[in-house]
Amino acid sequence: MKKNFLISTGGSGGHVIPAIILHEHLSRENNVLISTDKRGLKYLDKNIYSFEIINTPKLNNIFFLPFNFLLILFLVFKSLFLFKRKKIEKLISTGGYMSLPLILAAKIINLDIYLIEPNQILGRANKFFLSSCKNIFCYSANIKNFPTKYEKKKVIINALVKKDIYDLKSLTPKDKKFTLLIVGGSQGASIFDNDLKNSIVKISKETQIKIIQQTNNSNIVNLSQFYSKNNIENKTFSFEKNLAAIIQETDLCITRAGASTLAELSILNTPFIAVPLPSARDNHQFENANYYKDNGCCWIVQQNLFEEKIEEILRDILKNKSDYLNKKDNLKKLNYQNTWINVNQKILKFVYEN
Repeated sequence: MKKNFLISTGGSGGHVIPAIILHEHLSRENNVLISTDKRGLKYLDKNIYSFEIINTPKLNNIFFLPFNFLLILFLVFKSLFLFKRKKIEKLISTGGYMSLPLILAAKIINLDIYLIEPNQILGRANKFFLSSCKNIFCYSANIKNFPTKYEKKKVIINALVKKDIYDLKSLTPKDKKFTLLIVGGSQGASIFDNDLKNSIVKISKETQIKIIQQTNNSNIVNLSQFYSKNNIENKTFSFEKNLAAIIQETDLCITRAGASTLAELSILNTPFIAVPLPSARDNHQFENANYYKDNGCCWIVQQNLFEEKIEEILRDILKNKSDYLNKKDNLKKLNYQNTWINVNQKILKFVYEN
């Protein structure tokens, strides 16, 4: 008999993308509804997913606390009616303050609560909700800031990526130019626009390379013209739903260190240079990248050293491929038993209990 699940998410792609993948894991055999705030809507295809908007306010402004407290109380009641109307049996949260009213409502009526922690450091919201959940799905056994007393709630799964990505294979570009992908994630990365292109021009005079770069909409034409003027084959884009298809043709990626992007690069056996976002809460992007660095799969460059170091690192990779090839080999080892079926069976095993 089908169960009724609600997945709570919202905010950035780092929260919404795991929710979409969870939907893919659960919806084949169950009824699955997604709740999101208004910020998360841009990541959801309204023609594919059933969703409800629970627009939880931030609680970081002391002057608005009384009003926001009343709003959250209203959203708790809205969540209770949503659970009753949709006959929800289990709640899964991908983290973030957006889930607060839903989890409070779930506790009132004793729904099973599950958490997802995609980062290598426990998020503040997930830490707050740990006592209320049955299990928390993590990508590593060594999550930082994880309270020892809740260790038995931890379930280790491989990083969540879309099912069709498992079927993709790395491709060698037909022209055999070394292809460099540059992505800034859902929050963008102006540092890649401003501090990288001149280094690429210098390197292109020594080695033929192709550039695929994510930038903001207003910069697409200017950046493409800059590369073309310097005889560098290029493609520029702002948002690409099927980023994996681009990664598939890529030899190396320079990227922020969001968990979902790194997981896709890892599955597709693409080594990367991670530039963690310094302002990421609890420095979680650095911890995400460091997990792969500890497994010999990537390089890390701190943002304040990016302009100084990136040209040297790229030159070393292009001139001496042994370290690069070693990282590709380590990615294969890391994902040796990482399959959609294995991840799916583990998730279903725990959410179907009781």
